[in-house]
Amino acid sequence: MGMERMNSRRGMYRLAVLGVAVIISVLANASLIGFAPAFADDASEAQQLVEKARLTFENFAGDPNMGTFRDLVKQAKGVYIAPQVLRGAFIIGVSGGSGVLLARDEKAGAWNGPAFYTIGEVSIGLQAGGEASEVVLLAMTERGVSKLLSTSVKLGADVSIAAGPVGAGVRGETAGLSADIITFARSKGLYAGISLEGAVVATRGGLNQAYYGKPVTPTDILIRREASNPQAARLIQAVADMAGRK
Repeated sequence: MGMERMNSRRGMYRLAVLGVAVIISVLANASLIGFAPAFADDASEAQQLVEKARLTFENFAGDPNMGTFRDLVKQAKGVYIAPQVLRGAFIIGVSGGSGVLLARDEKAGAWNGPAFYTIGEVSIGLQAGGEASEVVLLAMTERGVSKLLSTSVKLGADVSIAAGPVGAGVRGETAGLSADIITFARSKGLYAGISLEGAVVATRGGLNQAYYGKPVTPTDILIRREASNPQAARLIQAVADMAGRK
């Protein structure tokens, strides 16, 4: 009886090893065969994200409740735009989305980018519901931009954040805002009021590579200016126009 069990276990082990080998082989072949289509998908996703980011930024710029946002953009050293951050919760809340970061080049008087990122968080507690929000982060300090250039950064822990004041009657209320990053959010055209404390912003290397046609880091794109894409011209112009407007 013991020998039968041992043989049975050996047989199952061989099958498991064989199964793993088959899976590895399939994945390896798929990666070779499907590399071009996957790369094309990333390039398409990246371009769509850039266009959605432009529309989101224009939504914020034209919102009568975003007077403080428009004032702060003129001082910002970096702008992160996430067209859609999804939040769904029932006891455990999860939120996330993708976005792009542009950085101001003080010497050239221009804006560089975009670099691609994700933003997300997980929270635990008594909660329920779901929403989709447009989110814009304004990096107000060099430290804020520097932290966003990292592979990942936790908002509120690795870099200080504060929620920007919103409303038709609060324009110019920036005296108490000393954080590295100021956050703004809209949901269905209204101020969303979501907290981004604890959210993690991380780079999307695949989209950066697909969009620029070569492996690049956010530092390569935003600081060294070693990569550019003419398809980003409308987004860059929208940010530059608002940032330079008096």
